[in-house]
Amino acid sequence: ITIISAEAIVLYTNILSASTAEQGMDAYYLAESGIEEGMIRLIRDPSYSGGSLTVGSGTVDIQVTNGIVTATGSFHNAIRKIQVTTTNNNGAIAIDSWKEI
Repeated sequence: ITIISAEAIVLYTNILSASTAEQGMDAYYLAESGIEEGMIRLIRDPSYSGGSLTVGSGTVDIQVTNGIVTATGSFHNAIRKIQVTTTNNNGAIAIDSWKEI
């Protein structure tokens, strides 16, 4: 009984760990999609300042300030944030940096 109980605890811990990692990846992908959405909207409307999106079971908050696009993806208990720095060269938007923060 002791061995089976110990194995059950280890198995349960591994399942929780895998679930947390998967939620983190989902939140990261949500943040990436938010960046892409923010970039498209910024190209179409240079005065775009951000908004929120619901994608499946997650949400994305997009903020655009002085050429910096920040997207925060939330999926269940996981939150990931990506920031892109852009430069506007006569209407052509160029990406200077793309990083997770």
